[in-house]
Amino acid sequence: MNNLPYEIEAMELGPMENFIYLITDKKTGRTAVVDPAWDVPAILRRAKEKGVTITDILLTHSHHDHINGIEQVLASYDAQLHLSKPEAQFWGKHLDLPTLHHGGDIIRLGNTEITMLLTPGHTPGSACYHLGNDLITGDTMFVFGCGRCDLSGGDPEMMFDTLSRLGKEMPQSTVIHPGHNYSVQPTSTIEEEMEGNPFMHFHDKAGFVEYRMHIHDKVRHEPYQAVPVD
Repeated sequence: MNNLPYEIEAMELGPMENFIYLITDKKTGRTAVVDPAWDVPAILRRAKEKGVTITDILLTHSHHDHINGIEQVLASYDAQLHLSKPEAQFWGKHLDLPTLHHGGDIIRLGNTEITMLLTPGHTPGSACYHLGNDLITGDTMFVFGCGRCDLSGGDPEMMFDTLSRLGKEMPQSTVIHPGHNYSVQPTSTIEEEMEGNPFMHFHDKAGFVEYRMHIHDKVRHEPYQAVPVD
């Protein structure tokens, strides 16, 4: 039986196979939508079906495919928008929000505590959201992959540091929920990622950077499968 105070529901929406997540606090019905984009009517319809209220919007980063539904959600709900302060500065928007966060900040969704982790690499202020044994990873970590670093704001050296830190600091049983459905399975664990994600196999930054920037996209194609450690 699931005794967690929250539930996470994934919706795959849009032409880029985005995962939009609804995190609902079971006791209060307060719900956070993560990276609302593409088919907002479907998101709003699902919230109504569940009988919940969207009170918060959590952004992992500010690329268009993760934020193009914000205004539509705010037109229907008086929700608080949460993002990291570095990402707001990179984006150049929402710098006046009272809900800009630093790494380690806790967002309270009813009885559910959500910790924002600052995880730069895909963008300067990319964030993951940690609650219970779950980690919403956006474009920082995919199942058996990671986000590109050649787009605006990307930095492969920072991505190496971020992924190394997640691999060392997160419990191995942590379930990751990525920002796109790019793999043979929708979720995985940190343990599975350490074993099967080639980006988690590097111990030297230079090798990681070379692989991320010049090799990976030539040798791997979606859907990503596990790659054994050499």
